[in-house]
Amino acid sequence: VQLQASGGGLVQAGGSLRLSCAASGRTFSSLHMGWFRQAPGKEREFVAAITWSGSITHYTDSVKGRFTISRDNAKNTVYLQMNILKPEDTAVYYCAVVVMTQETATPKYDYWGQGTQVTVSS
Repeated sequence: VQLQASGGGLVQAGGSLRLSCAASGRTFSSLHMGWFRQAPGKEREFVAAITWSGSITHYTDSVKGRFTISRDNAKNTVYLQMNILKPEDTAVYYCAVVVMTQETATPKYDYWGQGTQVTVSS
C-alpha cells in the first residue's frame, strides 16, 4: 500500500488542522493505521493509531483530548483532527500501517510515504 499524507500547514497556537492520509491498494480496510511525527532534531514518535474497524484507538499522552484519529474505509483514508494545537506539535507528520499493542502502536513496515509539515506558531 502506498500512503500520501496531506493537510498540514502553518497555524497559530490554539488553532486546528485536519490531516488526511490517502492509501492505495485494496487491503486498506483490513489494516491498522497510525500517525507518527518527527520534529527537527528529534526521533520519530507515535501520535495515534486506529484498528481496521475503527473500534479501538490509541493516543500518545501529549495529544489525548486534543487529537482524534478516524478513518473512512470506503475512501481508503485515515484522518487526524488536531485541535488546541501547541508549538510543541510542530513536526512532519506521517501515516503508516501499524501493529497495535495494548496502549500504543508500532510501524509494521519500514515505509513512511510522504509526510506533511505542521507548524504551530506561538
